[in-house]
Amino acid sequence: MVSVPELKKYLDKDIRIELNGNRVVQGKLSGYDFFLNLTISNCLEVTSVRGENEFVQLGQCVIRGNSVINIELI
Repeated sequence: MVSVPELKKYLDKDIRIELNGNRVVQGKLSGYDFFLNLTISNCLEVTSVRGENEFVQLGQCVIRGNSVINIELI
């Protein structure tokens, strides 16, 4: 049996999410569900250009769970 993701401790905290396609976003975790679908507030897409990070403001984001590779607290 599959269990619910243990993300309760990350609610309302800043997280960094690695997605498939070599994309990275970060922001505050607002919500999640059984399928690891995530709602992120103040979402930023992080791109690396010549070794320096650049940020693109996305606002409120919903991320589909099957595209999530890694989640870390920042």
